[in-house]
Amino acid sequence: MLKKLNRQNANRKQTRPVRVLQFGDGNFLRGFADWMIDILNEKTDFNGDVQILRPQRKGQADLREDDNQDGLYHVSLRGLYHGKIVSETRLITCVSKTVNPFTQQSLFLQAAENPDLRFIISNTTEAGIVFNSADTDPDVVHESFPAKATQLLFHRFKFFNGDPSSGVIFIPCELIEKNGEALKKAMLGYASLWNLGGAFTEWLVAHNTFCNSLVDRIVTGFPKDTIGEIQRSTGFDDQRVVSAEPFHLWVIEADEKVQAAFLTDKAGLSVKFVNDLAPYRTSKVRILNGAHTAMVPVAYLRGLRTVKEAVDDPVTGAFIREAIFDEIIPTLELPPDELKQFAGEVLERFQNPFIRHELKSIALNSISKFTVRVLPSILEYHKKKGHFPKKLIYSFASLIRFYQGEWQGQSIPLNDNPEVISFFQNCWRSNDAGEIVRTVLSHTGFWGQDLTAIDGLSECVVKSMRENELV
Repeated sequence: MLKKLNRQNANRKQTRPVRVLQFGDGNFLRGFADWMIDILNEKTDFNGDVQILRPQRKGQADLREDDNQDGLYHVSLRGLYHGKIVSETRLITCVSKTVNPFTQQSLFLQAAENPDLRFIISNTTEAGIVFNSADTDPDVVHESFPAKATQLLFHRFKFFNGDPSSGVIFIPCELIEKNGEALKKAMLGYASLWNLGGAFTEWLVAHNTFCNSLVDRIVTGFPKDTIGEIQRSTGFDDQRVVSAEPFHLWVIEADEKVQAAFLTDKAGLSVKFVNDLAPYRTSKVRILNGAHTAMVPVAYLRGLRTVKEAVDDPVTGAFIREAIFDEIIPTLELPPDELKQFAGEVLERFQNPFIRHELKSIALNSISKFTVRVLPSILEYHKKKGHFPKKLIYSFASLIRFYQGEWQGQSIPLNDNPEVISFFQNCWRSNDAGEIVRTVLSHTGFWGQDLTAIDGLSECVVKSMRENELV
């Protein structure tokens, strides 16, 4: 008989001081940041709970204000990690409560009065960190996350009379470049729009820290296919289980003071504190995302349909590994050993037997993805080596063939802007590979430049198409 999951049944009645405010009630933060904070509580003297603030009027249905699981839930980790199969479940006890700022405005502002508060973390999607000049009333709770954060911080500033020690550390997790700087800029915009005063602005800048950060973990959410097995193993009827891969990485651009406050180095977590986040972001985009995008057309045209199938396939697997280690890594700035370790972890994640990652889902908007994730590696490799990378050029040729929309009598499920699809349909009315490639590569709207102006690139792509029987 399964027991209802709550603090009484789980014997977890004791709560800790709230040291973290979290804007975002979705699966990712619960399976990533909250999971880490729970480990910090176990392995260090962090001793802090998390209070969740809804970023939108309608948040996750499984995290209501009246949470009958008392904030408790399990994180189920399944996958390959350092060469071994991992299957483990952890009860997360660090989430104390959830507040909806739109319906509980007084409780929302009271969160700013907490003397133990040290961190504010967030994941409000890539579109969450925005400044909206239409949010003119500082007394109304607005949809914009930076607006709510500014309201919260201004209330804290007034409550503690501008005490320098009352400043907090922001670590946003939104997947945008320089997310901490973007959040700070938007909040300063609201401080100006609302005429909150020079003293507040000075305190915000001088005594609050805005960290740029990069997060990496696949969090798949509620494991509907294995929930029965998980509930039987834990003994609890938990309706808020979050499933994720074992791999995790949090890169935070911050000084020693932030590192000393967060204590992750004492808990064995994969958290890196760095002076410059840019090389790590570039490495993730080029290796992890770039390998995904590069493999899709090559693997799909070989009849493969998932990432794991592609990596396990002798031909495509060799292509992916050689593209990463021989052509992408040599273009990056970080130490080779560090890059190779990350690449090995990426390949291991690609082989996770518990995640079915469809190639067609990665293929969404492949042209724009190729421009950001793969093309820079091709151009940088050519700049450094004086010739073009054979594997990535093969991927480029396969991409052009992929966008014909048909292969060996079967249609390819293209998922892109209609104008992009129409463009390629027109291109493939020609039977001349050279003409097709030149037309595609000269489209500055795709690549941000005329790629036919790069000496030898068009010829290499055409040659690859012919050698690999793509035309």
